[in-house]
Amino acid sequence: MPLLEPKPEALRPAAVRNPSVDRVPDRQAPGTPEPLRGELIDLLGPEKVLWKVSDLVKYASDASPYRFIPQVVVVPEDIDDISAILSYAHGKGREVVFRAAGTSLNGQAQGEDILVDVRRHWAGIEILDGGARARIRPGTTILRANATLARYGRLLGPDPASAIACTIGGVVANNASGMTAGTTRNSYRTVSSLTFVLPSGTDVDTGDPAADEDLARAEPRLCEGLLALKAEIEADAALTTRIRAKYEIKNTNGYRLDAFLDGSTPVQILRGLMVGSEGTFGFISEVVFDTLPLDRRVSTALLFFPSLTAAAAAVPGFNEAGAIAVELMDGNTLRASVSVQGVPADWAGLPKETTALLVEFRAPDEAGQEAYERAAAAVVEGLDLVTPVSSVTNEFTRDTKVISGYWKARKAFVTAVGGSRPSGTTLITEDFAVPPSRLADACEALLGLQAEHGFDAAVAGHAAHGNLHFLLAFDAAKPSDVDRYAAFMDDFCQLTVDRFDGSLKAEHATGRNIAPFLELEWGPKATELMWRTKQIIDPDGVLAPRIVLDRDPKAHLRGLKTIPEIEQIAAPCIECGFCEPTCPSHDLTTSPRQRIVLRREMMRQPGGSPVEAQLLDAYGYDAVDTCAGDSTCKLACPVGIDTGAMMKDFRHQRHSPREERIAALTAKNFKAVEAAARVAVAAADRLGDRLGDGPLETITGLARKAVRPDLVPEWLPEIPGAAARKLPRTSRVGASAVYYPACVNRIFGGPEGHRGPSLPQAVVAVSARAGKPVWIPDDVAGTCCATIWHSKGYDAGNAVMANRIVEAAWGWTAGGKLPLVVDASSCTLGIAHEVVPYLTDDNRELHRELTIVDSLVWAADELLPELTVLRKISSAVLHPTCSMQHLDDVEQLRTVAEACAEEVVIPDDAGCCAFAGDRGMLHKELTASATAKEAAEVNAREYDAYLSANRMCEIGMDRATGHSYYSVLMELERATRPGAVVR
Repeated sequence: MPLLEPKPEALRPAAVRNPSVDRVPDRQAPGTPEPLRGELIDLLGPEKVLWKVSDLVKYASDASPYRFIPQVVVVPEDIDDISAILSYAHGKGREVVFRAAGTSLNGQAQGEDILVDVRRHWAGIEILDGGARARIRPGTTILRANATLARYGRLLGPDPASAIACTIGGVVANNASGMTAGTTRNSYRTVSSLTFVLPSGTDVDTGDPAADEDLARAEPRLCEGLLALKAEIEADAALTTRIRAKYEIKNTNGYRLDAFLDGSTPVQILRGLMVGSEGTFGFISEVVFDTLPLDRRVSTALLFFPSLTAAAAAVPGFNEAGAIAVELMDGNTLRASVSVQGVPADWAGLPKETTALLVEFRAPDEAGQEAYERAAAAVVEGLDLVTPVSSVTNEFTRDTKVISGYWKARKAFVTAVGGSRPSGTTLITEDFAVPPSRLADACEALLGLQAEHGFDAAVAGHAAHGNLHFLLAFDAAKPSDVDRYAAFMDDFCQLTVDRFDGSLKAEHATGRNIAPFLELEWGPKATELMWRTKQIIDPDGVLAPRIVLDRDPKAHLRGLKTIPEIEQIAAPCIECGFCEPTCPSHDLTTSPRQRIVLRREMMRQPGGSPVEAQLLDAYGYDAVDTCAGDSTCKLACPVGIDTGAMMKDFRHQRHSPREERIAALTAKNFKAVEAAARVAVAAADRLGDRLGDGPLETITGLARKAVRPDLVPEWLPEIPGAAARKLPRTSRVGASAVYYPACVNRIFGGPEGHRGPSLPQAVVAVSARAGKPVWIPDDVAGTCCATIWHSKGYDAGNAVMANRIVEAAWGWTAGGKLPLVVDASSCTLGIAHEVVPYLTDDNRELHRELTIVDSLVWAADELLPELTVLRKISSAVLHPTCSMQHLDDVEQLRTVAEACAEEVVIPDDAGCCAFAGDRGMLHKELTASATAKEAAEVNAREYDAYLSANRMCEIGMDRATGHSYYSVLMELERATRPGAVVR
């Protein structure tokens, strides 16, 4: 064991715990039992089988109120793996559940036997017919697919609120729709063809002209059975009429029986049945969508009404006017949304009865937009709107930022309301539809039912389509609360069906919590047809049992998860999974959601249990060490949960007092440390030139083994040589700003082979050229943004440097009279925001007087208007860093790059590189995993320049792509330099 390896016990929860009723039992501490583990490893290979109890726990939760522990998790890479898993399950009598993003709200992504991760290796999109169609793999998020389609002026029909995280496979398998899809733009209506694997292992491509012939040869009984059911349904006029009527409103409860009416052949019937089948009929490996026009002329309003019923009554008018979306948010939803960044704070004071409609019109051109705005104005004129708080305008706007803010509040419905629920309670998300003309009556009835059962629920939904969502919170550990929920569900389902002839699931699919009520809605004849369909397609019941069909009347009460209290920063988490696609480590070890899920399981366990011991043993590397600490999870989370901050605190907890003292001493003597580091980098560079990088890699590798991998960086060939010892000479007199070269740019030089000025020289030159000279203080050596200590959880050292840099900056800028320009985005973020909690009260006051400007903002807003671009390169690809996302200056990166290059590309898969200062040298596998997709996209073609604005991230991208990244300000200097320039 390395000398300074931290003890797992340092992360043991200190709180007094009562073992939870749903804790993982001790017998599962060893993980996947034999022979299951060994057989699957032999079948698929060890890297595709996740068997530790920590693996099973982190996959046991999704966005639903349910939790089921799988026996094993497998991660297939291709169709051959899928077929092998299904064949194994058939032969061994086992069950299989497919899981993609895990954003489902009804437990569809959970299984109790073999759980199959079909997200990790299943992403990709191919544009067809100039964007009119797209072939998309099931692990691709809606957001990612639409990013590519937007270049062609197209988008997908389904637009669920979870588009940032939900994947194509889950969207199709649940027929999820969203704000604008309704019944005409959902998957059932816009899927052109599907490729899938049946439970038997048979591959079907519904777009293949020979598909029916091939299927008849491979699966004759299946074909006969489907055609027999079709004939039976069509022979029953009353049933046919009923089926058609059920799909006039949104409905995802049960199987799509209209597939038997819409399809004339077995393959066509299967194409329809697969949509909304929730993984019970097969694995969808590829989807071809018919895409829709992306109408870019948008007019939107957030209109406030005195009551829920008044808002509902206004919906038909906007539908008739042509609104593409009419979204409803009740008072509880609006008030809870203040936890979402950008939402007006005065919403917290809205009366409970207040309800808002978010109304949007989209047009392809100015004339169409003006026509819609006139129609909307006519509707608004007849409404009785209210302005209960000052931020309410009740006006239509074209401002994209304002519109984005409205939608951010709406899409945060589940997470924002869920985050404000009482501590320790489980969240239930219900989803139903009624004929739009009955929406007002349904709202009134729902409010009465909630009050009757003691629930103060939040209500929101797609009002244009008669589709409402509401949230209920209760304590799953209390039998009385579970009984109250059960009673409410009985009454709610009866009300929806009997009074409104509605759909018990409009777009979230049946799932575990509505399966017992399927027959209530559809009646015995139609329900029995669904059971027979399942028997024909999956006669052995291998796929996803109990998720759509379940004869147990109390099935919805089984597996409800408790929510034990954990660290306050993560307590609001509802395990929605929105954070996962942004997380650099989610394909390597754990995601933010999984870090929280694992922590909650520790809290469910009695202290010292075998399960807790195994979880703690894995948590150090899987959760703490491989967290990049970039906090992009905070940006993705609608309520701003910063799991990265929690991991930094855990790093702090693992430090010994001696480690903290050494870190603080390093901060106090950083001037000497900085100089020594520059000398060491120069010496290593010379040694590498003479002997190659091998000896350095060997030496640092041995040191890592002897001391601790999370303390000793590994030498990487991409590490550049040393920076110049002296910074450019500048004058304070006449300076427009103070220029602070970050310590990383004072230690490391530019990319190998770079010809031209260094970054500090470039910033000084281009600022002077624009008539806005900058001054570099003589005493910047020994100062730092404190991120070095902050990212590692060294609180004492962090406090030393945070206060030093603020005191120095205040003096340099003459008490804040000049802006402080910082040339590395992570350092800008550190000085502007991350140092604040560690400042003394006096220094916090000084910090308030500072204006801290990222070099990208300085260049885009202050320099570019005064510069003349003399030459441009043909193309540049950009790497926006996570710090730029936090600072909201990615557009400034693009602006500066567009001044330097004819073509500028930001990869669709761009994300955090996870180099994170030196973390990419501590755990190079983290950066390799985090950058894999972006690197593949970058390397698909050549560019003239590879640009960013953060030296360590540039090194990380050098390693990922094999190309030399450098600061866009260096390219700006070259583009505006008078005279001849040699690249």
